[in-house]
Amino acid sequence: MAINLQKGQRENINAPKFTIGLGWDTNSSSTGVDFDLDASVFILGENKKILSDSHFVFYNNLKAPDESVIHTGDNLTGEGDGDDEQIKIDLTKINPAAKEVCVVVTIHDADGRKQNFGQVRNSFIRVIDDSNNSELVKYELEEDFSIETAVEFGRIYNKDGQWKFEAIGMGMKGGLEDYLNKYN
Repeated sequence: MAINLQKGQRENINAPKFTIGLGWDTNSSSTGVDFDLDASVFILGENKKILSDSHFVFYNNLKAPDESVIHTGDNLTGEGDGDDEQIKIDLTKINPAAKEVCVVVTIHDADGRKQNFGQVRNSFIRVIDDSNNSELVKYELEEDFSIETAVEFGRIYNKDGQWKFEAIGMGMKGGLEDYLNKYN
């Protein structure tokens, strides 16, 4: 049975291969423009900086160089139930220099479309064990991000040889660029 996490809570990940599922629903946009939310992954080293440009996995770079992180593709609408985007992680392949995997969701062209995470609801991140398809942990974001256009949903990090998941739920209003600046 999955563990439902609260913001800041951490839990061990005892599966070497798992899928990160991300989901959300959007309110009817008063701007008349559809929402396009995008999941991105930053693979960081000990210094909390991205290992290389190719360790930034997103809709234009779907695989890390060692194929330890694979983005299954961009969902342009978020329609329907379940995961809207998924990221497959294989810790048996991950670069030994990698100490953290941060999962960020951004709103594509948020400024141009006049959109923010205050217009997004039912957001979640979950970790599914690939060996038996069971949900290990789930974190449902309940904050009201009324000015933020990017949110770090969670991170997987290595502490003393044990990989853990932490529910983050922290937003930034500068979109993906804020996270690129933070991790470069």
